Amino acid sequence: MSSHDSSGETRRRALEIRRRIIDMAHRSGSAHVGSALSCADILAVLYFEVLRLRPWENRDYFVLSKGHAAMCLYAALDLSGILEPGQADSYFLNDGALPAHLDRFTGRGIEVSAGSLGHGFNVALGLAYGLKLRRSPQAVYALIGDGESQEGSIWEGAMFAPKLGLDNVTVFLDFNNLQGYGRATELCSFEPVADKWRAFGWHAVDVDGHDHEALCDAIAQRSGGRPKMIVARTVKGKGVSFMEDQLVWHYYVVTAELRARAMEELQ
Repeated sequence: MSSHDSSGETRRRALEIRRRIIDMAHRSGSAHVGSALSCADILAVLYFEVLRLRPWENRDYFVLSKGHAAMCLYAALDLSGILEPGQADSYFLNDGALPAHLDRFTGRGIEVSAGSLGHGFNVALGLAYGLKLRRSPQAVYALIGDGESQEGSIWEGAMFAPKLGLDNVTVFLDFNNLQGYGRATELCSFEPVADKWRAFGWHAVDVDGHDHEALCDAIAQRSGGRPKMIVARTVKGKGVSFMEDQLVWHYYVVTAELRARAMEELQ
């Protein structure tokens, strides 16, 4: 992990990821803009400070389990030079290369097909277990949504991972407290969410998911042989004022006028 500069290059990368999300959403007329914007800082920190990506065959793995936020991953992979040039421009277009939800056969760095919630998390645990058996130094990182964590399969994996000693996996919970039909905390009992993960045997940390330094510090913490959960408190639509913490931006599309307004803010 590189030294962290909270006002430096990673912040500029996060801003560029957000701009690319807005562009992809506008070109395609697709939904889930708010879901993608909320995790942009997490992916910026991972792809530009944390993940070991070279040589590629010895890379760390990142699994986006909340597959409806695919635009954020595509933007990060594009900005990192992992996707083929121009590939992200065809997102969710007729005859385009990248679908609205993740398909691992469509581009480099898309490790898992995801979109059916609760699946990617457990695939990430399987990857971590395989690496553990091979005594590989590679690490696995994954990101789940707060609505996604209502899936029973999440908690099956949460219970089993400590039993397998998966201290090579770090999971982020993108806790923006808005899911398809309302606030996650109103639809399901969440708090104390970090304590729930601790009770399942995880090393759990609660941080501001838009604070790069806090994210880096949480990632660097020793887990004492346990898998790590970072509860990242985020804002849906972060970075674009009229999208922030608005449920409509789970589904609404970016028109030309709204794109112009958003880009003006993302300077």
